[in-house]
Amino acid sequence: MTDHRWRAPHCLASRIPLTSLIQTLTVAEYLNFRHAANALGVSQSSVSARVKALEENLGILLFERHARGVRLTEAGRLFVERVTAGIDHLDHAVRTAGMVARGEHGRLRVGIHALIPGGFLATLIERYRQQHPGIEVEIAEAAARESVMRLRANKLDLTFVAGSPEFPDCHSRRIWSERLLAAIPSNHPLTKGAGVTWADLAGDTFIVQQGGTGPQVHDHIVMRLVGYASYLSIQRLDVERFTLLSMVAQGYGVTIAGEATTLLHASGVTFLPILDEPGPLSFSAIWSPHNRSPALRSLLDLAGQLSRSGRFI
Repeated sequence: MTDHRWRAPHCLASRIPLTSLIQTLTVAEYLNFRHAANALGVSQSSVSARVKALEENLGILLFERHARGVRLTEAGRLFVERVTAGIDHLDHAVRTAGMVARGEHGRLRVGIHALIPGGFLATLIERYRQQHPGIEVEIAEAAARESVMRLRANKLDLTFVAGSPEFPDCHSRRIWSERLLAAIPSNHPLTKGAGVTWADLAGDTFIVQQGGTGPQVHDHIVMRLVGYASYLSIQRLDVERFTLLSMVAQGYGVTIAGEATTLLHASGVTFLPILDEPGPLSFSAIWSPHNRSPALRSLLDLAGQLSRSGRFI
């Protein structure tokens, strides 16, 4: 069986000490062994010996020596140019790796159900990008089930979903909550009251999204209205959130939504609290226990801080 593990190449370059290269570059910069040694804080004899050993190993004369210093040969000039580029690449790799390890650089893939300007999630992402400009935040909008599948396939670092689901192979944490509201046409008779009950809504046609939080909204409506109506009219539509609200305004039906949806200022739609809803709707973060990304930890920490502040809607 072939062993695909990485092995250092058996070539001359792999046997050249990095110190020799750095000292050679310094000599090339100062064109003087004594000045180079002073800049490096080592003895002149040490620098001279390392450069000479390097030349012997390469079989190439890098410097022409003369009384006042040295001068690069043509081969030496080309060698120094290539080594300088290599050292720069190595330095960049080291610095970049350090920034990634500290959560200052990298990529964070976030699954969402919606990004409503002024809502908790939009505020969280905006502040995170401001505080971590070196992190590229990729946003993917999908239904909760699809997002969790992508998380398990390592295509997302975390996803935010409605409710407080628990998965045996994932970590989850409740992050924020919103009041659940009924969205009804502004000319609907129920708009005359200060709120509605589930019984009030039982005779209406509900419209929900096919994607996003649509499946969860559908299940929530069914669960709440089981005892109020023998027949439920629920239409699942392949539309975006704002289109759904436009359809509510046009009388296609009613729907339910988290309080952040009111920030969309949909004309012709009135949002009313559901008076017998047991409590606010919670939203949770889901992520893999194997994900050790510092960028992920930073986002979770910021989400906790923002949630505790209570100022987002």
